[in-house]
Amino acid sequence: MNFFTAIVLGLVQGITEFLPISSSAHVQLVEALLGQQQSSQKLTAFIATIQLGTEAAVVLFFWKDIVRIVRGWLASGFSKKPSQDAKMGWLVIIGSIPVVIVGLVFKHEIETSLRSLWIIGFTLIFFGIALGLADLLGKKRKPITELTYRDGIWFGIGQMLAVIPGVSRSGGTITAGLMLGYTREAAARYSFLLAIPAVVASGLFEFTTNVSNLDTNDLLATFVATIVSFVSGWLVIKFFLNYLSKGSFAPFVIWRVAVGSFILIMLSSGLL
Repeated sequence: MNFFTAIVLGLVQGITEFLPISSSAHVQLVEALLGQQQSSQKLTAFIATIQLGTEAAVVLFFWKDIVRIVRGWLASGFSKKPSQDAKMGWLVIIGSIPVVIVGLVFKHEIETSLRSLWIIGFTLIFFGIALGLADLLGKKRKPITELTYRDGIWFGIGQMLAVIPGVSRSGGTITAGLMLGYTREAAARYSFLLAIPAVVASGLFEFTTNVSNLDTNDLLATFVATIVSFVSGWLVIKFFLNYLSKGSFAPFVIWRVAVGSFILIMLSSGLL
């Protein structure tokens, strides 16, 4: 992989990771359009590693919240009446369980058969429509302080579905949150916090597992892409949370359906 491709893919990752449009789908699509396709295992490792850049952006952006949650969890997490911060710590833990189980059980499928652009095209459209319906029909009244452990599991199931490229980690969890009646901002904020343990763990695991298969050029390219994804990711988080205070998910739904349709048309015509 050359450095131009690495910069482009890092930028795509950073821009799309936190928007409900699937970063893995866009990274794979852009890589295919650039004619730089890697093996499915290497692609999975590359995507998982550059996601560490965007998750570093989340950690930086929510650093004060994370520190407060960790302190609250350590102080009262095991008491009968945990503080709100301690409860959020448990919600992140509970919500991470589904994706961990599915990621371990279906690791081979995630790295191989599920990387099909056909699957990505269909999932972009289907789950884009699901997001649109959830945004249209959801009550959008509950703040994040009303988040329950039961709802945390449902958010976790939404994140679990995102192991399928094209679903979108933020899209799956936000869709679940909207269906449960949470506000757009509440669903997005918990989605970002929930992603940290799973993405960091999977990124480190994939990198350490596949680093021996990468040559020096691949390693440098991956490092460059990770830095680019960090910078662009931080800017997108700030934009997205501000946007949700007054905007709907309609533009993202339209984008998902358009990109999914483009992929299916290109595949059907033999151009991809």
